[in-house]
Order: sequence, then C-alpha cells, then structure tokens
Amino acid sequence: MEEEIQKYLYNPTVGRLVTFIIGVAIIWVLIKLIKKNLFSKIKDNDSRYKATKISSFVGYLATIIILIVVFSEKLGGLTVALGVAGAGIAFALQEVIASFAGWLAIMFGGFYNSGDRVQLGGIKGDVMDIGVLRTTIMETGQWVDGDLYNGRIVLIANSYVFKEPVFNYSGEFPFLWDEIKIPIQYGSNYEMAQKIILSAGLEIAGDLTVNSKEKWKSLQKKYRLEDAQTEPMISMVANDNWAEYTLRYVVDYKKRRNTKTILFSKILTEIETTNGKVKMASATFQLVQAPDFNVNIKT
Repeated sequence: MEEEIQKYLYNPTVGRLVTFIIGVAIIWVLIKLIKKNLFSKIKDNDSRYKATKISSFVGYLATIIILIVVFSEKLGGLTVALGVAGAGIAFALQEVIASFAGWLAIMFGGFYNSGDRVQLGGIKGDVMDIGVLRTTIMETGQWVDGDLYNGRIVLIANSYVFKEPVFNYSGEFPFLWDEIKIPIQYGSNYEMAQKIILSAGLEIAGDLTVNSKEKWKSLQKKYRLEDAQTEPMISMVANDNWAEYTLRYVVDYKKRRNTKTILFSKILTEIETTNGKVKMASATFQLVQAPDFNVNIKT
C-alpha cells in the first residue's frame, strides 16, 4: 500500500499537475489582492474598470503560459496535430477571433469606454460593459421618443467596430449641437421675435458655452478642425407660410430632450407677453381665386 502511494506521489505527471494548480492559485490570489487593495482606490470609474479588465486578461494569459511551460514535454508530440486542428478551429471561430480583436481595438484604440453613449450596429444607447467578445448596451430610443432608456439590454459582438461606423456621443467632446425651429407669423415684430428666441437660448443653454469651447479647443490642438461657434446663434428663413427662426445651441448629450422642453416653454411664454406683436404661425391655406359657377334655373 505504501509503495503504491509513494509511486503515485513520485509520478512526474502528478508533480506537474500539482505545480500547475499551485501556480494558477498563486496568480489569481495575487490578482484578487491587487483588485481589492490597489484598483479599488482608483477614483475614476473608467480607469478602474479598464484596470480590472486588463488584470483579468493578464490572469488568463499567465494561466495559459504556466500550462504550456509545465506540460511542455507532454505537449511536444502534439505540435503538428495541434497546428492542423488550430487552422480548422480558426476558420470555424473566425467571428469569435474577430470579436476578440475588436475587444483589443476598443480597449486600446479609444473607440468608446464604459458609460459612453454610442450607436453601434444600428443600436443606440449607453455602454454598460465591454466584454472580451461582446459589448453590453442599455438601449435608448426605438418606440420611446427622445434619448430615454427603453429598458432593453442589447449584446453586440465587438467585431462590429471593424464592419460599421461607431458613433460616440460622449467621447472627447461630450456635447452635441442641437436646433429648434420657431415659426413666426408674417406681420409680427421680427426684431422682437429674434431677441426673444436668442435670449432664451442664452439663458437656458448659454452656461455650456465656456465648457464646450474649452473642449473644442483641446480637439483643435489634436485634430484639424475649424473654430466652431459654441455660443447660441439664430438664423431666419422666409418660406411660403411663415418666417422660420432656427436656434442653434450646444447641449449636454444626455439633456437634449429636457433642454428642448425648457426652451420651448420659455419662448412660448415670452411670445404671449408681447400682446400680439409677435405671433406663432400655423399652417394656413389661402384661396387665391374662386372658380366660376354656372347656375341654370328652370321654371
């Protein structure tokens, strides 16, 4: 009995297996301690998330390396077979490989980060998690108007970053230009109408002018961009039915709907206080010429 136990304990395969288990245990204990004692102190959520993801990836890579080193003699004879099988597996799992390559591109290429609002593969929403193979998005829009959540969680393969455009609403410039159109009836006081609309824009959206301007200047230093106007601005065109004023302004990417509501409420309230000097227009139809009627009366 003792001889069998000693023979079992001195078996090279058993020794390698024990070494592999101990090595893997040490690696993941160290990674867990690093996450708990070091990464938990990182205040920036995005940096902490990336550090956690990278540490997990390093753990998996180290596990594979230990497996190869410990069992190298056992795996040596399988090199040719593994090469042939690997080619077949690579062809069968090409989408998985592309998704993994997409994950590397996302993590190190700056496509988007966790928490960004993006449009990817026709899906728009906020990035909840960036996995090795898939990105998890909390969807906005669809049957819900505006940029509000609809409650649907969508998983998108990371390979989409190589196949379709990636729209990032909150990347290096977390602001959007938005517009509202105000139809003003002909015969109104146009100067007063312009003043009301522009004043509302400056009051409601003007506080973002300084912050957005600083962000835009930092982009100009990095990329070739013109000096865009971030202050609210107004333009007017005359069409067949009314004078149409367009207010253009910068808004936080998460507050488009709310900002529009506040702007319209402010503008409508101010127009009502003009006692008819400024009037909102609606669709009207003018009968230019009445057709001729022939009436025959029989007695």
